[in-house]
Amino acid sequence: MSDLVIQIRELTREYVMGADRVHALRGVTLQIQRNEYVAIMGPSGSGKSTMMNILGCLDTPSAGEYWLNGQEVSRMVDDALARVRNREIGFVFQTFNLLPRATALENVELPLIYAGVSSKARRERAVSALQRVGLGDRIGHRPNELSGGQRQRVAIARALVNRPSILLADEPTGNLDSATSEEIMRVFGELHRQGQTVILVTHEADIAARANRVVVLRDGQLASDRLQPDRAAA
Repeated sequence: MSDLVIQIRELTREYVMGADRVHALRGVTLQIQRNEYVAIMGPSGSGKSTMMNILGCLDTPSAGEYWLNGQEVSRMVDDALARVRNREIGFVFQTFNLLPRATALENVELPLIYAGVSSKARRERAVSALQRVGLGDRIGHRPNELSGGQRQRVAIARALVNRPSILLADEPTGNLDSATSEEIMRVFGELHRQGQTVILVTHEADIAARANRVVVLRDGQLASDRLQPDRAAA
């Protein structure tokens, strides 16, 4: 199996807004290897949110190619993209997106229900995912019974439960205080050490500094791409 999990070639995304044409991405070329820990940064309007949506198969490019795990997903129709999303990508959002009346276990099981996994296997995999993020003793708690950091860890467990190729996190510490942000970044660091490919979209330099590689977008183009080999992702 190739170690290349993501390959993007000359990726372009344009939007028409009234009489204006917005060039969100302008010919970006990028490769990400399996088990990399990559932060994508950029100021407002840089194209990083558009890049995240395309990487997450929530949007398709206007031109160029996007290959994920050897499949060209840039030309897939919506149904096929949805299947790829459920199988290959684990999402972590700034706002957690948990079901308020469901327990931690039930929230984590949700992607497995969509995937048609049996009840017994769902429970086993959800419990295992919660244990990976240090919440094995909170499986019966609902979101309002958990701290912000614990809620984000439930969201990370939900993202992991389908054993995705990439964990895609969008401003995952944006709603958390500094101590809780540190807690969540330790979780991402540990998952990376366990072999998970992590892609983090952030505007915060101190959060990006936790990754082993930092990609900076500016005006829809790749402004810099640097390795941080001495960075311990802890």
